Amino acid sequence: MSYKTILVTDSHAIRTITLNRPDRRNAMTREMQTELISVIEESATNQCCALILTGAGDAFCSGLDLLELQAMRDMTPAEHRTDAERLARLFVSLYELPLPTIAAVNGPAIAGGTGLATLCDFTMATPAAKFGFTEVRIGFVPALVAAFLALQVGDKRCRDLLLSGRLFGAAEAHQMGLVNEIVEREELAPRAHALAKSLIANSPQSISATKRLLAEQNRAWLDAAVVAALEANARSRETADFREGVSAFLEKRRPVWKSKC
Repeated sequence: MSYKTILVTDSHAIRTITLNRPDRRNAMTREMQTELISVIEESATNQCCALILTGAGDAFCSGLDLLELQAMRDMTPAEHRTDAERLARLFVSLYELPLPTIAAVNGPAIAGGTGLATLCDFTMATPAAKFGFTEVRIGFVPALVAAFLALQVGDKRCRDLLLSGRLFGAAEAHQMGLVNEIVEREELAPRAHALAKSLIANSPQSISATKRLLAEQNRAWLDAAVVAALEANARSRETADFREGVSAFLEKRRPVWKSKC
């Protein structure tokens, strides 16, 4: 099957998904989200035994595409809800895929890009990679990533990253446990494939069962968190602060927030 925004290659039971919009720093679109959902869910029933996620060019994923952000200002509440549900399905599909997943982060992974990178079982990053949950800078709520981030780094660090919206490097991400390994750029792809080969040498049934067990242990909490996140995500898109934040971002100026402290 051919895709417009991603490349999919299979080799020796290893599937590599490459976000393929290098001219837009692999910024996420609705079409990309839909294609990622399709290939990730299909991978669960395919003959592949491990999945690598990476980006074309100098970026992993720079977050949501500017044109998508612009269109959000005119969307209906129902359309906002559908948008949020699509992103939730993408994150949950990647998190619960019964195959080992590896993110090879070749450059900046911002907002939703950080979510994609850190939801994989293993995250490798180049020394120059940057991460950040920058949603609060545009009046948005990082609701869906929050559901998973609290599990990964704990409440205190989760608050730091989500409330500040700051960027942080690969070394700090490694120290927090969001990145497993820092790898030089030229060694990133070979190292990711070497890890994938070592993983598929293990029992496929055991790996699948272990991943299902881990997902099931977090099921009740995560299901409730995702439901709450969907509501928060959709509501935040209807606020005056969101409209002002997006406008300011697109116009490259400081936002003048409508809400009060």
